[in-house]
Amino acid sequence: MKPEGQTKLFVLIPYSSIQDFTGSQEKLMKDSTYTSAAEAYLNAPATAPAYERIENSLLYAFAKMPQLKVSAAKARMFELRRYESPGEAAGKKKIEMFNDGGEIDIFLKKGLPPVFFGETLVGENRPNLTYMLQFDDMAAHDAGWKTFGTSDEWNKLKSIPDYADAKIISKITSLFLVPAEFSQV
Repeated sequence: MKPEGQTKLFVLIPYSSIQDFTGSQEKLMKDSTYTSAAEAYLNAPATAPAYERIENSLLYAFAKMPQLKVSAAKARMFELRRYESPGEAAGKKKIEMFNDGGEIDIFLKKGLPPVFFGETLVGENRPNLTYMLQFDDMAAHDAGWKTFGTSDEWNKLKSIPDYADAKIISKITSLFLVPAEFSQV
């Protein structure tokens, strides 16, 4: 049964290595506590499926932010953003802009607190990068983006011809998320 008003559930699982990722399903299936608790989910009949469909993406963390940054559990919201690029070189250029160009540093200075930044290795609409920001509420979101957008550092960075959005970004998608009660993020 689908929860009231919910259309999607996003799960973010960090792995230390590709080996940890590839072995995670086998490890779960050997865990009797998990298989017992998940029995209804794992064996849901076609007449009462546990979900409509699962979509997965595998992201590789940016060099400038290799770990998730989780802040204290309190009332919060997230903005999940995906920047699609017209080609592989353009996608790499946008990642360079975040890492070496200083865009992540500007985010941190201007009130756009990141949770993660990652390059999509496997998933839909590649090439793309995905990142998530955390805010107390929509007012903090709006204030952070306004401060960022009007900052001298951002305006200088985006004026570099190789970093022009028209050259390296073909589409930006933004989703607002609220954490579930059991969220560790």
